[in-house]
Order: sequence, then C-alpha cells, then structure tokens
Amino acid sequence: MNEKKFITLVGRVVTLMGALLFLSLFLGVVVIYLHRFYDPTDFREKDNVGSAAIHDRQAVGTKVKDGVHVETGFIADEGYELVIANCTGCHSSKLVIQNRATREGWKNMIIWMQTTQNLWDLGTSEEKILTYLARHYASKEQGRRKQLANIEWYELEE
Repeated sequence: MNEKKFITLVGRVVTLMGALLFLSLFLGVVVIYLHRFYDPTDFREKDNVGSAAIHDRQAVGTKVKDGVHVETGFIADEGYELVIANCTGCHSSKLVIQNRATREGWKNMIIWMQTTQNLWDLGTSEEKILTYLARHYASKEQGRRKQLANIEWYELEE
C-alpha cells in the first residue's frame, strides 16, 4: 500500500470514528432527556385534577382469586386498581408488597418518588392509595418469618 492510499484510509477511519462519537453523544442526550422529562401519564386517561385514572377495568386485568389480584399479587380491595395504575407503571408490584409502612411512611415514600423519581401528582387518588396501602401493607410487629411450632426435635448422632 502506498502512502497516499494509507493517508486516505486513515482519513476515512477518523471520519467514521468522529461520526460514531457524534451519534453516541446524540443518543446519550436523547436518553437523558427522555429519562428526565418523559411523563408516563401522557398516554393515560386523566381525571379532572390531572392524575392517572383507570376507567376500563379490563385494562388492569380483573382476575381475582382468593381475594388477591392474580397479575400483581395485590390484595383485591377498594383502591387496589389505583395502586396498580399509579405504581406498577414504574416498578413491580412486588416492590410495594414487600414493603411495610404506616400511612405517614407511605406518604413519605410518595413524596420521595415525586421529588426524586418524577412521580406525577396523584391528585384526589392519593388519599385512596394511602388508605389502601396503610390498610393492607402496614408495619407488622414480627420478624422475617413466623416462629416454628409443633416441631419434634431429635439429637444428631455422631
């Protein structure tokens, strides 16, 4: 390969690398913009105060078995559909179910999510959501599991 062809090849490689760098920077800016300013409620039906609302029960999935919503594991009681609509768009229902808090604790979590995670204003739904969470996922006075009972112990032989 002669010197002229080599310089041409290097020029093309540098141009390609510059284009790839520009493309990656552009995509990075788009991702940051979407993460910072994207509002998931834009595609949901809103009630008169702007909070996401579920008007079609079929959109959530209505199968309840033994008092538990099958798809999410939430206890099927008044307000669970609002919790599904406003919580599971960003994280798994398991994250809610595994946590326990007082009404004030749940309120503080909502405030934290609104402050740091771009959670939208829940409007009039907030009170119903807090009531549901405080009723079914309140703090418990117990350890990580129930104590063992009715166990027949035996000695290990050496």
